[in-house]
Amino acid sequence: MATTKPPPVGRKLWENPNPESTQLYKFTRALEARTSRRFPTYFDLHDFSTSRRAQFWKFCFDHFPMVYSGAVLEPVVDESVRMDSIPRWFQGVQVNFAENILFVGDKDGKPVKSPGKEDDKIACTQVREGSFLEPIKQVSWGELRKRVGRLAQAMRARGLKKGDRVALVASTCLDTLCVFLATTSLGGIFSSSSTDMGSRGVLERLWQIKPKWVFVDDVSIYNGKRTDLRGKMKEIVEGMKGTEGFEGIVSQARFEGKPADVSELDKVTSWEEFVSAAKSDELIFERVEWSEPFLIVYSSGTTGQPKCIVHGTGGVILNGHKEARLHRSVDHTSTQLQYTTTGWIMYLGSVQQLLMGCRMVMYDGSPFLPDLKTFIKLLGQERVTHFGTSPRYMQTLQMANVSPREVADLSHLHTVTTTGMVLSDALFEWFYDTGFPKIVHLDNISGGTDLAGAFGTGNPNLPIYAGGCQCISLGMAVEVFDQEIEGGKGIRGKAVEDGVPGELVCTKSFPTMPVKFWGENGQQRYFSSYFEKYDDCWTHGDFIMIHPTTKQVFFLGRADGVLNPSGVRFGSSDIYNVIEASFADTVSDSICVGQRRPNDPDESVMLFLLMKKGHKFTPQLVRQVKQAIRKEHSPRHVPKYVFETPEIPTTVNLKKVELPVKQIVSGKVIKPSGTLLNPQSLDYYYQSRRMST
Repeated sequence: MATTKPPPVGRKLWENPNPESTQLYKFTRALEARTSRRFPTYFDLHDFSTSRRAQFWKFCFDHFPMVYSGAVLEPVVDESVRMDSIPRWFQGVQVNFAENILFVGDKDGKPVKSPGKEDDKIACTQVREGSFLEPIKQVSWGELRKRVGRLAQAMRARGLKKGDRVALVASTCLDTLCVFLATTSLGGIFSSSSTDMGSRGVLERLWQIKPKWVFVDDVSIYNGKRTDLRGKMKEIVEGMKGTEGFEGIVSQARFEGKPADVSELDKVTSWEEFVSAAKSDELIFERVEWSEPFLIVYSSGTTGQPKCIVHGTGGVILNGHKEARLHRSVDHTSTQLQYTTTGWIMYLGSVQQLLMGCRMVMYDGSPFLPDLKTFIKLLGQERVTHFGTSPRYMQTLQMANVSPREVADLSHLHTVTTTGMVLSDALFEWFYDTGFPKIVHLDNISGGTDLAGAFGTGNPNLPIYAGGCQCISLGMAVEVFDQEIEGGKGIRGKAVEDGVPGELVCTKSFPTMPVKFWGENGQQRYFSSYFEKYDDCWTHGDFIMIHPTTKQVFFLGRADGVLNPSGVRFGSSDIYNVIEASFADTVSDSICVGQRRPNDPDESVMLFLLMKKGHKFTPQLVRQVKQAIRKEHSPRHVPKYVFETPEIPTTVNLKKVELPVKQIVSGKVIKPSGTLLNPQSLDYYYQSRRMST
C-alpha cells in the first residue's frame, strides 16, 4: 500500500462570511423543497447528486434559464446502463450553443434578452498587450448578435451546414468569438488552436477532423514580437491539399482596419471578402439534439497524434451553468477575465461565462508587458470580479515580490480560478498573506479537456485550507482506486480510504462525457483512453488523495508519471512543493520523473532543476534539496539523481510535460508532436540518461 502519509489539516485561509447569499445555498434550499429532503452539508448534497443523477440533473435543467425546445423525457438518463456505453442524456430535447450564449431562456425555454443580455449592455471588452490599458473595443450584446448573425449568414451562403467542421488558429479576440458562435449557430462543429502552435501540430489536428474552413490570424504578437502568419497559411493550405471538403483559409485581421494582403495566396480569402456573401445579419439558430457535437478539443498529444475529443451541446451548456453559478458564483453582474489561449479548454470555460450574461474581458498577448504590474492594473481598471489564471503566473509574481493587492484596487474581485498544474501550498499561503485581498475566493480546479468541466473544484460555502481543491464537483461520482492492483484489462477496481493516494476514477456517467472521438478508430481510442483499465469505470489518469477530514482533493501528479522507487508510490507534486517552498529564490522551475530502463531492477527518481538567472547549480544545492525532501517526506522520496536542466519541456499552454522526459530517460526514443512549445528541449534529456548510467 502507498506510504504517503495523510497530511495534517492545513492552515485555514478563507471562509465565506455570508454563505446564505450564494447561488449554491439558494440552489440547495430549492432542491430540498423539490425533493422534501434535507442536505445539511455540501457533502450530503453531493451524495444526492451522484446517487440520484437523473433527479439531480433534471432539477438543474429546470433551475437554470436554458433555451431549448422539445419535451423532456424522464428519466433524463438511464442510470442502469454501463458507463462505457456512453449513455445519452435528455433525449427529446433540442438546443443550440450559440443561442444559449446570446440569449437567456424563460421558464418555457424560449429566448429572452434579460437579465444581463440587453441590447445596450456591454458583452465583451477587448484588450491587447501594449495598448497600455486602453480597451481596443467594447461590444454590446446587440452588436455582438449582429456580428455573429452576419458571419453566420456568410457561412450559410458558402454552404456550411449542420455537422460541418470549422477550425481556427487565432488569438483570443472578438472575431474568434464570432467564428465560434456563428459556426455553432448553424449546427456546425468548432475547433480552435493557438497561433504559437507549429504548422505540423495544427495539421495533425486538421487532418483528422477535415474542416470546411480554417480561420487564421494574419499576424501573431506576443511579448512585443510580431510574426507574419501568412507563411503558416501557405503551409496549412499545402498540408491540406487533397483533404475532402476543405474549402480554404479565411484570413482574420489581428489589427482591425489593417488586414494583411492575402490576394496572392492560394485558397486564402480575406475576412471582408468572406463576409460579403452575407445578405443580412439575421440570426437563425439550428437547434440540434442534446448530445449532438458542437466542439472538438484535443489531448496534449505530447508523444504522438492528439486525440480528437468531441463534446455534445446540451451537456456543456448545462454543466456550464452548474459550475459557474454554484461553484464560482458567476451571475449577470459579473465581469470575468480568463487568461488563456484558444488552444486550451479554458477558452471554452471563458466563453461559457457568457451563459450567465456576465461581461467577458478578452486579453490578447503577454500578461508581463510592459511590466508585471500593468496586467494587474487592468483587473482593477475593468473591475474584474472573476479572474482565471495559472499557478505559473502567480509563481512569477511571487518570485518577483509583486503583490497585486498593493498594485491596484481589487476590491471588486470575488473569485480567482487557477488550473493547468498543481497549486502548491506555498502559493496558497502567498495568495492570502501577500498577493490578493483576503476576501477573495481562491478556486483551484482540476479536470479539463476530457470532460469539459472539473472533477476537483472550488466551493463558496466551504473553508479553504492550504493545498488541493476544496471538493469534488456536484454530479461527479469520483473515487480513488488502489493503484497497486496490477495486471490485465477490465479489472475490478478497489477503492481506498480517504487519506490514501490512488488513481482518480469516476464510477458513474455524467452529462459532459465526450460523445465520441473523431477520426479513424475513434471509438476504440475512446474506450482505451478511459475504460480499458477498470471495468465500466472512467479512469482519468491522475494520482490523487482525498483528505480524510476536510475532503480536499489533492492532485499528486499524472498516474502514468507516479514515482515508484522500491515500491513506494508518490506524486511529483510532493517534490515540486518542497522546491517551491524552500528554493524559490534560486530555482526557477523543476521537473521530476521516474527512470526505469529495461535492465534496471528498480525505478530511480530523477529531479531536474532550472536555475534562476544569476544563480548556480552546485553540489551544495543538491545536498540541500535532498535534505529538504527527506525532512518533509521520507528517505524514499529523495531523488537518486539531481541534475541541472537548461529548459523544461512544456505544451503551448505552458503546462510542463513529464511523460516524454520519463520515456526518454527510461531508454525510449520518441517523436514529439507539434503541441510542444519547445520540442528541442527534449534533446538534453537524452544526454541525461547517459549521465545516470
